[in-house]
Amino acid sequence: MIIHGGKPLKGDVWIGGAKNSTVALIPASILSRTPVTLDSVPRIQDVDNLMDLLAEMNVTSEFVETTLKVDPSNIEMHPLPAGKIKSLRASYYFMGALLGRFGRAVVGFPGGDDIGPRPIDQHIKGFQMLGAKVRNENDEIVITAPEEGLHGANIYLEMVSVGATINIILAAVTASGRTVIENAAREPEIIDLSTFLNNMGARIRGAGTDTIRIDGVPVLQARNAHTIIPDRIEAGTYISLAACVGEGIRVCNIIEEHLDSFLAKVEEMGVGMEVNEDSIYVYPAGDLQMIQIKTMPYPGFATDLQQPITPLLLSAKQGEGVIIDTIYPKRVRHIPELQRMGADLHVEDDIILIHPSSHLKGAKVSADEIRAGAALMITGLMAEGETVIENADNILRGYDRVELKLRQLGADVEIVDA
Repeated sequence: MIIHGGKPLKGDVWIGGAKNSTVALIPASILSRTPVTLDSVPRIQDVDNLMDLLAEMNVTSEFVETTLKVDPSNIEMHPLPAGKIKSLRASYYFMGALLGRFGRAVVGFPGGDDIGPRPIDQHIKGFQMLGAKVRNENDEIVITAPEEGLHGANIYLEMVSVGATINIILAAVTASGRTVIENAAREPEIIDLSTFLNNMGARIRGAGTDTIRIDGVPVLQARNAHTIIPDRIEAGTYISLAACVGEGIRVCNIIEEHLDSFLAKVEEMGVGMEVNEDSIYVYPAGDLQMIQIKTMPYPGFATDLQQPITPLLLSAKQGEGVIIDTIYPKRVRHIPELQRMGADLHVEDDIILIHPSSHLKGAKVSADEIRAGAALMITGLMAEGETVIENADNILRGYDRVELKLRQLGADVEIVDA
């Protein structure tokens, strides 16, 4: 991604469907015995990668505009190769989906962004509580249900985990009896997934709370198209961008309550906003105040937004900003890249300390993961001169049609296939 910065941006930007819903809904679609239609699907590389994995199982899919059609009618049980699995972490949702559909899953160890340890022990514990046996064979996870099938169980998660909550739901929806997940994650994307499954005949109650109850059903069948919720992380990224370099930007297609903790921090900094039912208008920023941010499980401040908000803290006039990521404390690989651009910030004991940085300059940097790429992209738009972001495919993995949207706002940006 090549950016010529220092240009004020204005206009409207439309937020796409939630990436973190989409990457769970696509694996969940194989639980249906009938074709599935998903609307408001973001145009991101993770969707293309998941479609490739569907093809490995003889599942056809077609992606036109923002509609993805998946037909699992002729699905075949195949081990999913480690190479493609390692292209994105959310591919591990095929573990729960295959286990729920076939009673067996063979999946390579998941990959994705390198943001520190993200163990899957709680996923495995959940499968085992449902009666499955789990073993490691040649760098693959082999999960097998008993002959009589999976059975409901009471499962307590030692720590709040979005991934484990989703995987257990996918495996439990067709298990016999009742499954109760305690200390479950409460993210909006879990509600979105549960709505999708319930509309296919599942019986899930309590999504969005810390206790989810699932009464297993024998068969799921899609009936109507499912519209994916707006992406709260994309929305937060553009709100940060608008406050950094905007001359009046309206962020459209949002759900305000999904952004409450983020908006509270942006307002604390002094950013002027007009919040409407499904959009937020961000006024040009004046003098901004430094703040402290601590990421927490939803409804707290999202870990995925600590990097996109960092350029906004760099815009403050005085003081010291602090970011503490309690979810992924090692999520700091963007810091040395921002330093190359003249940003005054550093890390002490996994705490990010930020100082005002008024002389940002373009540089050659690397986007080592999705949200780090977003931070570099916003900083590049703020900086004088040319910024070249290598490994920009990581940005494309998580941000819907980002080049088009930035150009529509007036940015001088180009993505080049190296």
